[in-house]
Amino acid sequence: MRQTTGIISDILKYKGSQVWSTPPHATVYEAIQLMAEKNVGALVVVQDGRLTGIISERDYTRKVILKGKASKETTVSEILSGSVVCITPAQTVEDGLRLMTDRHIRHLPVVDNDQLLGIVSIGDLVNWIISAQSHTIQQLQSYITGGYPT
Repeated sequence: MRQTTGIISDILKYKGSQVWSTPPHATVYEAIQLMAEKNVGALVVVQDGRLTGIISERDYTRKVILKGKASKETTVSEILSGSVVCITPAQTVEDGLRLMTDRHIRHLPVVDNDQLLGIVSIGDLVNWIISAQSHTIQQLQSYITGGYPT
């Protein structure tokens, strides 16, 4: 059963903790190619096992395409979002939505004690809430019609 106010670790348990990453010296073209191959909108940038940034499709469009740069000649380190906003696994889904809304971002790396545990997207959080609300509605309908909770 999903609670309406879940925590980020619940989402990672559900979706998994697979994180796709790129080194900062990779070209933007290589990063975009990996995003397309893995069907993701962002990659974490990792150097020497440490999270150093994040690169998203938005970074590509705004910092490469609109500035007339060449994706095969521009490195990830030149355009990455260096100050990464992260969330802990113990924080709530609502905390994640608030962070994303306030910072105008769509992806949050999940970090605990400097260890990268996964990444959640705005879609993951919205899907969690929709599913939780749907479950609550089903329970209420069952209660109203005299059914027993499952």
